[in-house]
Amino acid sequence: MASVVAGGAAFFYPFIFPAIGGQNAEAARAPLAPLILGIVAALSVALAVSDQADALLNGDGAGKRISLLATLVAIDATLRLIPSFAGASPIFALILIAGGVFGGCFGYLMGCLTILASAALTGGIGPWLPYQMLGAGWIGLSGSLVPRAWKLRWRVAALAGLGVVWGFLFGAMLNLYAWPFIAPGLQADAGLYWNPGLTLAESLRRYGAYYLATSFTYDLFRALGNALLIAAVGAPAMRLLDRYRRRIAWTSADAA
Repeated sequence: MASVVAGGAAFFYPFIFPAIGGQNAEAARAPLAPLILGIVAALSVALAVSDQADALLNGDGAGKRISLLATLVAIDATLRLIPSFAGASPIFALILIAGGVFGGCFGYLMGCLTILASAALTGGIGPWLPYQMLGAGWIGLSGSLVPRAWKLRWRVAALAGLGVVWGFLFGAMLNLYAWPFIAPGLQADAGLYWNPGLTLAESLRRYGAYYLATSFTYDLFRALGNALLIAAVGAPAMRLLDRYRRRIAWTSADAA
């Protein structure tokens, strides 16, 4: 829980700051501020991953779960090498599907580790990486919201719907790591940029305008790509992974 709160604070700092009455412009614009927030995000990822990994390693079939996780992470990280089309990327669909089949712990780890591994493959390592890992981890975690008891077609439809939501939400969240520091001290900011003297309502209004102007179209393609890919491959992928999950969970009578 502490890692969720700290990670959320790292993302939503521009809205939390005015809500708690922060007005110190020089402190808010200090060069170390992005670094501090990045450290908070990185520590949040590390804490959450360690907690989730501990849960994943407990119980029967832990070795098989870890092997499967490593395999799925490797496959999904490799998919990031496929050129994206206007924001659409194949990696989020498999993260959601894995979370929907194996639960939130597995999905969270897969999201975080997929982004980490793919960043190493593509050279995408930078201050944005902890934020991407947190966001992808939450995507996998949300997959567990879809009940396994539902019929397969409803599970696929629900995951496709989550794919649409996360297509927009992931982009909107990732913008927040840099938005407060884009134009410090800018006099003519066109009503798009953050400064520490804004109220919460003004910050939300400005960010909405900034998001629509810079990211909405890009995220629209990501949302549509997620939904279409899950609709196309979700059913066979979930059948395969469900079968593997049942085998991992099976315990012989002698071992009982």
